Amino acid sequence: MSVRLKLTLSYTGFLMIAGALLLAAVWVFLLRYVPERALIVPGSTGTPTHGVFPIRSNLLRVFAPRAAAVLAFLLVLGLVGGWILAGRILAPLTRITDATRMATNGSLSHRIRLPGRKDEFRELADAFDTMLARLEAHVAEQRRFAANASHELRTPLAISKTLLDVARTDPNHDTGELIDRLHAVNTRAINLTEALLLLSHANERSFTREPVDLSLLVEEATETLLPLAEKHGVTIETSGDITPTTGSQALLLQLTTNLVHNAIVHNLPEQGTVWVTTSVRPRTVVLTVENTGEKLAPELASTLTEPFQRGSERIHTDHAGVGLGLAIVKTITHAHDGTLTLTPRSAGGIRITVELPAISPHTER
Repeated sequence: MSVRLKLTLSYTGFLMIAGALLLAAVWVFLLRYVPERALIVPGSTGTPTHGVFPIRSNLLRVFAPRAAAVLAFLLVLGLVGGWILAGRILAPLTRITDATRMATNGSLSHRIRLPGRKDEFRELADAFDTMLARLEAHVAEQRRFAANASHELRTPLAISKTLLDVARTDPNHDTGELIDRLHAVNTRAINLTEALLLLSHANERSFTREPVDLSLLVEEATETLLPLAEKHGVTIETSGDITPTTGSQALLLQLTTNLVHNAIVHNLPEQGTVWVTTSVRPRTVVLTVENTGEKLAPELASTLTEPFQRGSERIHTDHAGVGLGLAIVKTITHAHDGTLTLTPRSAGGIRITVELPAISPHTER
């Protein structure tokens, strides 16, 4: 039984019950104020007849057929009117159902755009349109990410195959150089695979939350990357307050390490500086990483968090990475319900700010 038929029968049943109650009320009123019998006095009605006549029985014979006719009319009216009203009410639901079928078949570009006043169906349609828009964007991002990942993974494999073919056709080739190049290529492939796994893990939000102090993670990350900074001639300056938050210590350490590493390797050729600061706001904690470097356009800075997106000349350096550093930072930040902001510095370089929810007093206990 369809919903439209159920609504029709419900309307009809309600109308029949209301009509029966109304007729019953009229009948009770008549029984209350109409005597059971009446005495007819000659001349009082213009007729010579006289005697006692039963009024109620005559009234029942007159009232019953008319009451049945009214109920029959209400039955027909309820069925026809209920069917029409149910169809008009359920029309938006039909559009939503059609859009759902189209989305099930893979068409995510369709939108309901339900007209009319804002009611429950309009809110449902608008929510469904919003969900379709987000789903379409997510699917497009995943397809782009899969294509980029396939391309990035294919590159080291193709290089390895070429090196092996060279070694096979040229037995006199320097074996040590070949091994070193294969080692470098395989290391890059391993790093890319590990980065993809980390990105997937952060997207799933399957980590256990625990109290974490970002200032301690900054100390650990800067201490680990200090040799790399010295190699690049970069000075690291750290400052700030204790910044307690909740989340995965391993993921937040990876976030901090990626930011500091990114600030070191994409800096001035020499005499560069990296500033790492932590601060506390009323409801959030903030990690800020700034560096010197070449000037970046705002439109370029906004794309650096996309997977496999690199800034100018980054791919030519020996620490170009796999193009997932800031993408991982963005994913970890969102997984911790935080916000990530990239702002080019007027003097050159970039300022990256990560804002996370501060730890609550209840959690701190």
